[in-house]
Amino acid sequence: MSSYTDYALRLLMYVAVRNDGLPTISEVAQVYGISKNHLMKVAHQLGLGGYLETVRGRNGGLRLGRPADQIRIGDVIRYTEQDMAIVECMAAPYGGPSACRLSPACTLRSALREALEAFLAVLDGYTLEDIVHQRQSVATLLGLPVPPPVPLPERTGSP
Repeated sequence: MSSYTDYALRLLMYVAVRNDGLPTISEVAQVYGISKNHLMKVAHQLGLGGYLETVRGRNGGLRLGRPADQIRIGDVIRYTEQDMAIVECMAAPYGGPSACRLSPACTLRSALREALEAFLAVLDGYTLEDIVHQRQSVATLLGLPVPPPVPLPERTGSP
Protein backbone atom coordinates (compact mmCIF):
# COMPACT_ATOMS: atom_id res chain seq x y z
CA MET A 1 0.00 0.00 0.00
CA SER A 2 1.08 3.55 -0.57
CA SER A 3 1.74 6.07 2.17
CA TYR A 4 -1.30 7.94 0.82
CA THR A 5 -3.57 5.03 1.80
CA ASP A 6 -1.76 4.67 5.12
CA TYR A 7 -2.45 8.34 5.85
CA ALA A 8 -6.10 7.93 4.80
CA LEU A 9 -6.60 5.04 7.19
CA ARG A 10 -4.82 6.82 10.05
CA LEU A 11 -6.85 9.99 9.44
CA LEU A 12 -10.11 8.04 9.54
CA MET A 13 -9.00 6.27 12.73
CA TYR A 14 -8.14 9.56 14.40
CA VAL A 15 -11.46 11.15 13.46
CA ALA A 16 -13.35 8.06 14.63
CA VAL A 17 -11.63 8.13 18.02
CA ARG A 18 -12.18 11.88 18.37
CA ASN A 19 -15.96 11.49 18.39
CA ASP A 20 -16.16 14.28 20.99
CA GLY A 21 -15.15 17.10 18.66
CA LEU A 22 -13.97 18.20 15.26
CA PRO A 23 -10.26 17.52 14.84
CA THR A 24 -8.37 19.69 12.37
CA ILE A 25 -5.96 18.61 9.69
CA SER A 26 -3.20 20.52 11.52
CA GLU A 27 -3.91 18.59 14.71
CA VAL A 28 -3.84 15.22 12.97
CA ALA A 29 -0.69 16.09 11.00
CA GLN A 30 1.08 17.11 14.20
CA VAL A 31 0.07 13.97 16.12
CA TYR A 32 1.26 11.65 13.33
CA GLY A 33 4.23 13.80 12.32
CA ILE A 34 3.19 13.96 8.68
CA SER A 35 2.87 16.78 6.15
CA LYS A 36 -0.17 19.00 6.62
CA ASN A 37 -0.31 19.67 2.87
CA HIS A 38 -0.26 15.97 2.04
CA LEU A 39 -2.92 15.26 4.65
CA MET A 40 -5.10 18.04 3.19
CA LYS A 41 -5.11 16.19 -0.14
CA VAL A 42 -6.01 12.94 1.60
CA ALA A 43 -8.84 14.59 3.55
CA HIS A 44 -10.16 16.22 0.38
CA GLN A 45 -10.31 12.89 -1.46
CA LEU A 46 -11.93 11.17 1.53
CA GLY A 47 -14.49 13.98 1.56
CA LEU A 48 -15.27 13.48 -2.11
CA GLY A 49 -15.78 9.78 -1.40
CA GLY A 50 -18.18 10.46 1.47
CA TYR A 51 -15.84 9.06 4.11
CA LEU A 52 -15.27 12.45 5.76
CA GLU A 53 -17.17 15.70 6.09
CA THR A 54 -15.47 19.01 6.56
CA VAL A 55 -16.98 21.68 8.75
CA ARG A 56 -15.77 25.12 7.79
CA GLY A 57 -15.39 28.12 10.01
CA ARG A 58 -13.66 29.11 13.20
CA ASN A 59 -14.67 25.99 15.11
CA GLY A 60 -14.56 23.74 12.07
CA GLY A 61 -12.79 20.49 11.52
CA LEU A 62 -13.39 16.95 10.34
CA ARG A 63 -15.99 14.34 11.13
CA LEU A 64 -16.89 10.99 9.65
CA GLY A 65 -19.16 11.14 6.64
CA ARG A 66 -20.98 8.02 7.81
CA PRO A 67 -20.90 5.83 10.91
CA ALA A 68 -17.63 3.99 11.52
CA ASP A 69 -19.41 0.64 11.29
CA GLN A 70 -20.38 1.48 7.70
CA ILE A 71 -16.86 2.22 6.46
CA ARG A 72 -15.25 -0.97 5.17
CA ILE A 73 -11.46 -0.97 5.19
CA GLY A 74 -11.28 -2.78 1.84
CA ASP A 75 -13.41 -0.06 0.24
CA VAL A 76 -11.14 2.69 1.60
CA ILE A 77 -8.08 0.92 0.18
CA ARG A 78 -9.71 0.45 -3.24
CA TYR A 79 -10.73 4.12 -3.20
CA THR A 80 -7.34 5.54 -2.27
CA GLU A 81 -4.99 3.21 -4.14
CA GLN A 82 -4.60 4.32 -7.74
CA ASP A 83 -2.73 1.22 -8.78
CA MET A 84 -3.23 -2.15 -7.15
CA ALA A 85 -0.85 -3.88 -9.57
CA ILE A 86 1.55 -5.97 -7.50
CA VAL A 87 3.77 -6.56 -10.54
CA GLU A 88 4.06 -4.70 -13.86
CA CYS A 89 2.09 -7.21 -15.90
CA MET A 90 -0.99 -6.73 -13.69
CA ALA A 91 -1.24 -3.12 -14.87
CA ALA A 92 -1.71 -4.24 -18.48
CA PRO A 93 -5.27 -5.06 -19.54
CA TYR A 94 -6.03 -8.69 -18.74
CA GLY A 95 -5.01 -10.70 -21.78
CA GLY A 96 -3.41 -7.57 -23.25
CA PRO A 97 0.20 -6.85 -24.07
CA SER A 98 2.74 -6.59 -21.30
CA ALA A 99 6.40 -5.58 -21.27
CA CYS A 100 7.25 -8.90 -19.62
CA ARG A 101 8.52 -11.55 -22.02
CA LEU A 102 6.98 -14.31 -19.91
CA SER A 103 3.40 -13.00 -20.03
CA PRO A 104 2.12 -15.30 -22.80
CA ALA A 105 3.02 -18.44 -20.81
CA CYS A 106 3.08 -17.20 -17.21
CA THR A 107 0.39 -17.93 -14.64
CA LEU A 108 1.93 -15.69 -11.97
CA ARG A 109 -0.35 -12.82 -13.02
CA SER A 110 -3.53 -14.79 -12.31
CA ALA A 111 -2.11 -16.14 -9.03
CA LEU A 112 -1.23 -12.62 -7.87
CA ARG A 113 -4.64 -11.31 -8.96
CA GLU A 114 -6.28 -14.08 -6.91
CA ALA A 115 -4.08 -13.22 -3.92
CA LEU A 116 -4.98 -9.52 -4.21
CA GLU A 117 -8.69 -10.37 -4.33
CA ALA A 118 -8.28 -12.53 -1.21
CA PHE A 119 -6.38 -9.71 0.55
CA LEU A 120 -9.19 -7.25 -0.19
CA ALA A 121 -11.86 -9.78 0.73
CA VAL A 122 -10.33 -10.13 4.20
CA LEU A 123 -10.21 -6.35 4.61
CA ASP A 124 -13.85 -6.11 3.46
CA GLY A 125 -14.66 -8.08 6.61
CA TYR A 126 -13.40 -5.20 8.78
CA THR A 127 -14.95 -1.81 9.33
CA LEU A 128 -13.43 1.33 10.77
CA GLU A 129 -15.39 0.54 13.94
CA ASP A 130 -13.66 -2.84 14.19
CA ILE A 131 -10.27 -1.16 13.87
CA VAL A 132 -10.88 1.47 16.59
CA HIS A 133 -13.14 -0.52 18.91
CA GLN A 134 -10.51 -0.15 21.65
CA ARG A 135 -11.05 3.62 21.61
CA GLN A 136 -9.58 4.22 25.05
CA SER A 137 -6.31 2.50 24.15
CA VAL A 138 -6.11 4.19 20.75
CA ALA A 139 -6.86 7.60 22.27
CA THR A 140 -4.17 7.12 24.90
CA LEU A 141 -1.59 6.16 22.27
CA LEU A 142 -2.50 9.27 20.27
CA GLY A 143 -2.22 11.51 23.35
CA LEU A 144 -5.94 12.28 23.32
CA PRO A 145 -8.35 12.48 26.22
CA VAL A 146 -10.28 9.25 26.64
CA PRO A 147 -13.36 9.61 24.44
CA PRO A 148 -16.87 9.05 25.70
CA PRO A 149 -18.29 5.68 24.71
CA VAL A 150 -20.10 5.47 21.39
CA PRO A 151 -23.77 4.79 22.11
CA LEU A 152 -25.01 1.44 20.88
CA PRO A 153 -28.03 1.50 18.55
CA GLU A 154 -31.31 0.63 20.20
CA ARG A 155 -32.57 -2.86 19.51
CA THR A 156 -36.10 -3.36 18.36
CA GLY A 157 -38.17 -6.48 18.58
CA SER A 158 -37.56 -9.69 20.49
CA PRO A 159 -34.08 -11.15 21.02
